[in-house]
Amino acid sequence: MRMLCASTLIGEFFVIGFAGLVAMKDPDLSAATVWTVCGILMFLSVLLCGMVTRPGGIALGWALQIALIASGFAVPTMFFLGAVFAALWWASVHYGRKIDEAKARFAAQTAQSGSSTPDAA
Repeated sequence: MRMLCASTLIGEFFVIGFAGLVAMKDPDLSAATVWTVCGILMFLSVLLCGMVTRPGGIALGWALQIALIASGFAVPTMFFLGAVFAALWWASVHYGRKIDEAKARFAAQTAQSGSSTPDAA
């Protein structure tokens, strides 16, 4: 799960940065505001790469997805991109857990079959 979620978060890192460049064209937004918000979100996306498997990591990831969708009020394209990344986040969590469960089953089967084989000494 960690690899899939981290890949999604790194993709979000770049999308947030590009959204910041687009937001700079809005005369109502100051550069300091845009880059403070984008910087916090970009830092959070990188930080979450290491926190995915810790308690609360998935919930913080969902909070980031909501923030990305809400950023559509500043950059309308982010409504769409935020929804796409929310779907990718869901898929990463859902299928990542299934992959982890399959790996654990395979490791248990391998350990079980390896211990039941008599030594050929």
